[in-house]
Amino acid sequence: MAGAPLITPALIIGTLRYGETSRIVRLATRDHGVVSAIAKGALRPRSRFGAALQLMSEGQAHLIPSRASDLHTLAAFDLTALHGGLAKEHERFAAASALAELTTRFVPPDSVTLLELAPPEATVVVGLRALWRLITELGVAPVTRHCARDGIALPEGSVAFSYRDGGFLCAACAMGGSSTRLGAEDRDALLSLIESGGDLPILSRAQVTAHRRLLVRWVQSHLGESPMPALEYWLRGGPT
Repeated sequence: MAGAPLITPALIIGTLRYGETSRIVRLATRDHGVVSAIAKGALRPRSRFGAALQLMSEGQAHLIPSRASDLHTLAAFDLTALHGGLAKEHERFAAASALAELTTRFVPPDSVTLLELAPPEATVVVGLRALWRLITELGVAPVTRHCARDGIALPEGSVAFSYRDGGFLCAACAMGGSSTRLGAEDRDALLSLIESGGDLPILSRAQVTAHRRLLVRWVQSHLGESPMPALEYWLRGGPT
């Protein structure tokens, strides 16, 4: 990204104080991927940015590209959605923070509005689907409709799940290897979370814990093992 100033839809996925009056923001943009920009004077009392530069805020970013570095200048941010509802309940904010953390490293999500509007009883499952949707967009979702090792179609019912092999395994391929056994109910729930569009599954507290753990271990296995504090916070289900 270089040249003339540009305007692009963007989502704020991270902020950092810079000096006495400025802020560096991390933006997931529709047209240019994830970029960093400095918002000069953003911390001044009468800043033109006001309260717009909040985590998960959506708007039109006015960017002046830098020719010397990857840090551009944010000339303005026309707020379209503040998503303040995410802060009303820690489960929403935890899932949104995990989305932002993954987004910072990879690609922008489009699940924030759904997460904000989800009823409290569905927030955990909506967060699971949003994170699996992001993983799917990255092209690293598990293989679910056939054996990840030999490609044969899988029968209904329980199935083995292998992080190393990249998804579900048939009975023959699961023998003698390291895999996790998923019962039929958990298999169906995982399918509905990964393959968006269907009904959300109803999960018990124990199932929620197991599905959180499965997703985080998948991320660690396929997207790098460096620490992701927001994802670990989401895995715990909030403060301990």
